[in-house]
Amino acid sequence: MELSNEQWALIEPLIPVKVRRADGKGRPPLPPRQVLNGILWVLQTGARWKDLPNRYPPYQSCHRWFQTWTRQGAFEKILRALAEDLFERGGIDVEEAFIDGTFASAKKGVWTLGRRAAGRGPRSWLLQTATVFLSPLARQALRPTK
Repeated sequence: MELSNEQWALIEPLIPVKVRRADGKGRPPLPPRQVLNGILWVLQTGARWKDLPNRYPPYQSCHRWFQTWTRQGAFEKILRALAEDLFERGGIDVEEAFIDGTFASAKKGVWTLGRRAAGRGPRSWLLQTATVFLSPLARQALRPTK
């Protein structure tokens, strides 16, 4: 996944950028756009960080920046800005938006909310929606970093 220039213009002010040290020591900081493209590739594909293609910065750097930006709340700001932009363009109506977890398949070994009787599925759409957020990928992306 590559961000377009229009998308980057909207997101760029929300990304905290590391400034080079005054004494000039250390490695120069990586371009945040390339790092974000690498992070988005991993989140979109669900692949391991080690499997990040060579066209992106090293996976260690992308993972470190992902943890840092998550801790700093940058991704929350980005999501809010994108939602506001969609709302202004008429692409989303928050009054009628909902999440449907009907087609979220259960994977073997997924953490469950509790034991259910055999043959009985969840009764409410709230519970079905909550199970979407219990998938391993969602838990990895949303877990607090150290």
